[in-house]
Amino acid sequence: MQAMPTLNLRDGTVDQKRQEIKAYFLDSFNTYESLFSCLANDDVFYQRPEKLRHPLIFYFGHTATFFINKLVLSKAINERINPKFESLFAIGVDEMSWDDLNDANYDWPQVEEVRQYRNQVRTLVCDLIDTMSFSMPIDWESPMWPVVMGIEHERIHLETSSVLIRQLPIASVRPSSEWPACNTMQTNAKALEANVLVPVPAQKVINDKAWDSAYYGWDNEYGAQQESVSEFSASKFLVSNGEYLSFVQDGGYNNAKYWEAEGSKWREYTQAQQPVFWIKKGEDYAYRSMLEEHPLPLDWPVDVNYHEAKAFCNYLSEKTGELIRLPTENEWQALRQQAGITQTVYGEGFNVALQKFASSEPVNVNKSGEFYDVVGNVWQWTETPIYPFEGFKVHPLYDDFTTPTYDNKHNLIKGGSWVSTGNEAMKDSRYAFRRHFFQHAGFRYVQGKRVIAVNDFDYESDTQVSQYSEFHYGDEYYGVPNFAKASAQFCIDAMKGRQHAKALDLGCAVGRSTFELAKHFDHVDGIDFSARFIKTAFDMQERGEIRYNLIEEGELTSFKARKLSSLGLAESAEKVAFAQGDACNLKPQFTGYDLIFMGNLIDRVYSPKKVLVDMTKRLNKGGLLIVASPFTWLEEYTEKSEWLGGYKDENGETLSSTQALENALGNNFKRVGEPVEIPFVIRETKRKYQHTLSEFNVFEKVHDV
Repeated sequence: MQAMPTLNLRDGTVDQKRQEIKAYFLDSFNTYESLFSCLANDDVFYQRPEKLRHPLIFYFGHTATFFINKLVLSKAINERINPKFESLFAIGVDEMSWDDLNDANYDWPQVEEVRQYRNQVRTLVCDLIDTMSFSMPIDWESPMWPVVMGIEHERIHLETSSVLIRQLPIASVRPSSEWPACNTMQTNAKALEANVLVPVPAQKVINDKAWDSAYYGWDNEYGAQQESVSEFSASKFLVSNGEYLSFVQDGGYNNAKYWEAEGSKWREYTQAQQPVFWIKKGEDYAYRSMLEEHPLPLDWPVDVNYHEAKAFCNYLSEKTGELIRLPTENEWQALRQQAGITQTVYGEGFNVALQKFASSEPVNVNKSGEFYDVVGNVWQWTETPIYPFEGFKVHPLYDDFTTPTYDNKHNLIKGGSWVSTGNEAMKDSRYAFRRHFFQHAGFRYVQGKRVIAVNDFDYESDTQVSQYSEFHYGDEYYGVPNFAKASAQFCIDAMKGRQHAKALDLGCAVGRSTFELAKHFDHVDGIDFSARFIKTAFDMQERGEIRYNLIEEGELTSFKARKLSSLGLAESAEKVAFAQGDACNLKPQFTGYDLIFMGNLIDRVYSPKKVLVDMTKRLNKGGLLIVASPFTWLEEYTEKSEWLGGYKDENGETLSSTQALENALGNNFKRVGEPVEIPFVIRETKRKYQHTLSEFNVFEKVHDV
């Protein structure tokens, strides 16, 4: 099964591109379903190969709901197919700390229901591709971009789902002629060719993917970065199972001196004794490819996480007396240049994009210059935590693709694997995973003079996140009190004499008001649509500190650090739970609240009335709904037909948002007191500030819905 390569989005006519995109979509959608057909039966969909990740049914539904959620967000479509699925399967892909993996919160549907849902999505997307008006070239602003985004997103999950399937018990999968493993392997250690170091001369590496590139890119690929890379030597081959076996047999997994501090914690927690895809059989090892078990193929590349790769390098350093480590991202780029690999999209000559096998193959097959497997076979771990290039910006339809990984805990992998398709099989691709994660990833080692230090705490450089970090946790400006703190205090004052077990801070941004509310409530959920904001809130909760850059003027920035303890909120942190969510489509477990606070949110959702109706169901009788808003209605967020006031009605009478809000809540609520205005100031730069008044309206729920 050979996958279609990623598309050239610049050349050709609209009609040609329409046909190509449809073929590319169907190739992706069908290949993904073919992968899941390798499960032994439908019961396997509910197995969880990784205990901190969802069962496979989630991933089967996730890629289809991604299309619908992004098309709704881009306004390419107005109606959802299945709102329940599009909430259930939307969030929770990776082992992220804020994911709620409590099984009691998930009512997984039948597999056949998800198959039918995928058929509906297939039909909708095909019809949309056939009818959508767009022009060439296709770029970030094109209405066709979210369709291509959905395709490339599914191709990522083709790979990540194949890793999860590979971790299932062998009885849970069945071999398939469409997914054949390589049948060439060496099991005799004496016949292995020794790995040697090959010099790579000093050279300049330039990363400069243009915004008008002909090929789809994720946000982290764009911008500019360059480095003069010093000379180094790199291993001729990827590290094979046979080469790695010596580390295992020499007790490497039980010798703490080879492991970095983070790696030792992982090793102690997992009690690992060998790579995850090795199976101990008496004195020997078997090897697990995706759908089969084999005698350990000593000449295939070893599959390990970063910690294992790093420990092997430290082991080899001790044996050789030289500094052996993993390459940096730019050293890998230099290696690729030295090997003469110039293709933008990797094609023939590599075990990549399912061109050869649904498995690795021997490390001495795919030669480029003096090196083998510079591209393909397995991904290659680097020493480089992912970071933004100069000029980085997020795409508004997918603001959390990369930014949650800018935490110095996600290291870049390069080169692609046998199942890397689409954007993954490109020279500009930049994918990063937590260092304990497993992919179809191995490594090659380098010998160099430079020691690479990996830290785990950095300054937030995303402009909007930094502004909101200062807005919530930073200084007060022009004598205006901190708005997040003042908002929470307003809510607490309004709740006096009332039940205060559980509160919801909907639209919590980076979390200050959530922590403040937790001083009064037993439990507070903080939910925001932006994963970037939620990541910051969670960082503050987990570390008790955040760091961020503030723009002074132009490119000049200042650095800030804020601690939860200095704000008197450290004890509140344990009573708070943060989650990413869409206010218009929340998961069902968010319910039973004594207070729901919506701070500056109602004029930034696509259907305010839908949110209000939904909150009515989630609030306890006698509880308070407090809606704060400057009522700055903009059609880029809310279509005019959905506005709550701010216009003249059909009788020509002025309808204020305050009155419209009261009308929308109806007889289930009664107003408590008159509206109150609370000011706030947002710092944009050293000399530019935004001053606004937010109107607070308090309503008590008097009837059950």
